[in-house]
Amino acid sequence: MPAIQITGLRKSYGSFDAVQDVSFTVEPGRVVGLLGPNGAGKTTTLHVLLGLAAPTAGRALVQGRPYGELDDPARTVGALLDAGGLHPGRSGRHHLRALTLAAGLPADRVDDVLEVVGLTPAADRRVRTYSLGMRQRLGLAAALLGDPDVLVLDEPANGLDPAGMRWLRETLRTFADDGGAVLLASHVLAEVRQVADDVVVLGQGRLITAGSLDELARDASLEDVYLDLTAATEGVR
Repeated sequence: MPAIQITGLRKSYGSFDAVQDVSFTVEPGRVVGLLGPNGAGKTTTLHVLLGLAAPTAGRALVQGRPYGELDDPARTVGALLDAGGLHPGRSGRHHLRALTLAAGLPADRVDDVLEVVGLTPAADRRVRTYSLGMRQRLGLAAALLGDPDVLVLDEPANGLDPAGMRWLRETLRTFADDGGAVLLASHVLAEVRQVADDVVVLGQGRLITAGSLDELARDASLEDVYLDLTAATEGVR
């Protein structure tokens, strides 16, 4: 069973199709880069997958079920969509403790994930003092709290310095090598090239291509291939 299965997905807002007829899968043990210009439908696809928006047509499944039908969503899928949506007056530790309480997760997971993301020294500082990169790390810590099988991440490299980028790459690669599945929406093509096994490219809400990264970028750089594929779909919708 695919970890993630998107089939014939369409999401419309009135007469506007944000996503139309998109299909792809993410298998266990794979990192899949979700690419596309601004307005291509990447975030909409992730929102439908995570139950934040209802599909107009088609299906978006995690381990064979819609997100809303998962028995234990926190232990199945971890997500990072917006590292800016954090309470500025809470400490990083307090933020994670609140999430464990809400999800029925063991409290000792807080210290575990703080160590994984390298935030233990800053755990008791208020989030308002965190840099954007630190907030990204805290967001990934929250995604990892349930020790999930699947990670869904929207621009997780935003704000990370070079050391942070390497750390993120190694963390995601280890997660996938241990059997997890990662769906990673990103504009940082150099990072996607180094960590992804497969890519899905969207343009104007439609699927342009999906497949192995090595096959897609065998004879050219990922940047050149991406720009060629999306040239006809440039522009914000």
